[in-house]
Amino acid sequence: MHKPKHYISDYVIAAICVVISLICIIPMINLLARSLSSTDALIKHEVYLLPVDINIDAYQMVLTDPKYIKSFIWTVILTIICTIVSLVMTAACAYPLIYSELKGRSVINIFITITMFFNAGTIPNYLLMQSLGLLNKPLVLILPGCLSVYNMIIMRSFFYGIPESLRESAQIDGASFFRILSSIYIPLSKPVIATLALFYAVGRWNGYSDALMYLSGPGGSKWYPLQLLLYNILNNVNSVEVATQEGFSSPGLSEALKAAIVMFSTIPILCVYPRLQKYFMSGVMVGAVKE
Repeated sequence: MHKPKHYISDYVIAAICVVISLICIIPMINLLARSLSSTDALIKHEVYLLPVDINIDAYQMVLTDPKYIKSFIWTVILTIICTIVSLVMTAACAYPLIYSELKGRSVINIFITITMFFNAGTIPNYLLMQSLGLLNKPLVLILPGCLSVYNMIIMRSFFYGIPESLRESAQIDGASFFRILSSIYIPLSKPVIATLALFYAVGRWNGYSDALMYLSGPGGSKWYPLQLLLYNILNNVNSVEVATQEGFSSPGLSEALKAAIVMFSTIPILCVYPRLQKYFMSGVMVGAVKE
């Protein structure tokens, strides 16, 4: 007896998902194995999915070096600040746009949407930061990217889904503009807030290009986020001269150190995702179903 066609398609989809999962997981397993392997095994290219001659010297160097620890703590603080500021800005921008009585709402929406597709460019942005006196200061990592128009549209779409009767009843009871936002819309918007918080946090945690551009002058190095520090190490550690200055005893250790730093910078953000996963699907599906 032949199985229904939809069963076969389920198996095909499941197989594709397994293959895609392996493509994503195997490099991480290899990276973990490299970070835990001995220098000799790395030099001989013997490490694949399992550590060879387990050695934790690379992790000891990372966890005992003040440079990495300071950068890690600063990146955590920066990610938390940027996520909170971005969520506040996103909600403050999305909430007024759901009011039909807002004058010029259509024009405002058009202007906001245009910024998704057109921007001044890298050099004008740099000159703007320079004229504002933000270069080589921590605010340059917070203010320029504190609002994503795409994320604002997602939150605005979610706000549209909240019945207007709730807002109207609160207005009849004398609730103010901000009271309605804080007491009705924000508590009912936990799925989209959690989803956007994940977007903002991952974007800031993995970001380094803005720091590379805006923190290149005197005093900027002390505000380097972890990803920029990793970027510099991955670019320079293969040089014998730099490896000697950093205290690497062999090329194998430098390879293990690179892998350890990548794991050191990746694991924290991976630990955040499972806590927000229950909100993720309901948040990203905002506006996908129309009744």
